[in-house]
Amino acid sequence: MRNEDDGLEALSYRDKRRYRLLRGLNIQNSVGVEIGALCWPLVRRSDGGSIIYVDHADTPHLQQKYKDDPNVAVNEIVDVDAIWGQNSLHEAINGRYVDYVVASHVVEHVPDLVTWLRELAAVLKPTGEVRLVVPDRRFTFDYFRRESGLPEVLASYIERARVPHPYSILDFCLNAVDVNALDAWQRRIGTTPCRLHHTWEGALHLARDSFENGTYHDVHCWVFTPRTFARLIKDLCGMNLLDYACEGFRDTARNEIEFSVVLRRSRDREYIAESWRRMEEAAHDAAPGVPFWRVHRKLKEMTAEATGTAPATRVSGQKYDLDALEPIAFPPDFDPVDYLAANPDVREAEVDPVSHYRHYGWREGRQIRPSTATTTTTTPSPTPSPDRTVVAESK
Repeated sequence: MRNEDDGLEALSYRDKRRYRLLRGLNIQNSVGVEIGALCWPLVRRSDGGSIIYVDHADTPHLQQKYKDDPNVAVNEIVDVDAIWGQNSLHEAINGRYVDYVVASHVVEHVPDLVTWLRELAAVLKPTGEVRLVVPDRRFTFDYFRRESGLPEVLASYIERARVPHPYSILDFCLNAVDVNALDAWQRRIGTTPCRLHHTWEGALHLARDSFENGTYHDVHCWVFTPRTFARLIKDLCGMNLLDYACEGFRDTARNEIEFSVVLRRSRDREYIAESWRRMEEAAHDAAPGVPFWRVHRKLKEMTAEATGTAPATRVSGQKYDLDALEPIAFPPDFDPVDYLAANPDVREAEVDPVSHYRHYGWREGRQIRPSTATTTTTTPSPTPSPDRTVVAESK
């Protein structure tokens, strides 16, 4: 079986990573969104196509925020095109629909996971997809934290959380430790040599500040392994809160700290559930601390190679009967009069413009206003809205 890294030997680690994560996307002929790119964009403007960089603040503010962070090259932070905060993502990008959304090490930071994922879905074209890169608890500073479950995710969704829940802050501050990924891959890490990131006094202070003053403190709100991520999304889809299927999955590779998932909307609930079941079954659960974990992992890798097991079914960018039939949300500036003016056949048929766009126009990629109107990607002034989730404020 051909290895996916064949022919990539001459590339740097960063370029190999980009290749794996963007594989199958037709970047040059697509419009995409990348969230929280900072100085490490997966999609570069030089790749062609059209990329909209989205973050919680503009570039000068990000440069100021990270000026003392040795891990961030502030002069290489991308030029942010759209600010996503008090507004919706759809409003931030001026009501556009895009071919893909990518976000690396962002999903774990967002206070309201469900609303955030729904807002990504709201900007996708019918064939659009979301590509997420997610840290694996077992090989990061989340090593000793409990993996996130359905109750706390639903609680944050019900609250429409705008800042991390005090529980998340406490769990992070009391349990996040210095962990070397190579060490985590070699052996089970004991508690004695690990240095905590915070004191218990600091943890209580940050949690109180968040609860009493609504202050945003940047932590990992959510903790995953590939298997628990698949199980959680499957449950959320089963509750009709999301309609994503798993169209691709790359497990955490040896000596690495992250896995990646491709999500695409679907109208077939059984197909959705089965896609997440396949990811859950394909994900390695063997890790240090599990007896004979290396043997179990190697056997599973050999089985996967022999069977060619993969969650993907739909090819990126191609239309299928499985695709979603309706948009999750209309463009924020949709106007029925403009839609009829842009589509005289709909006007002449005396069809309700809202109903037509919902059931047909969106899938057909119809214009929502006459072609004389111009559309840009500049950021509109955000309109406060208490039901909106915020983009994560850190990588």
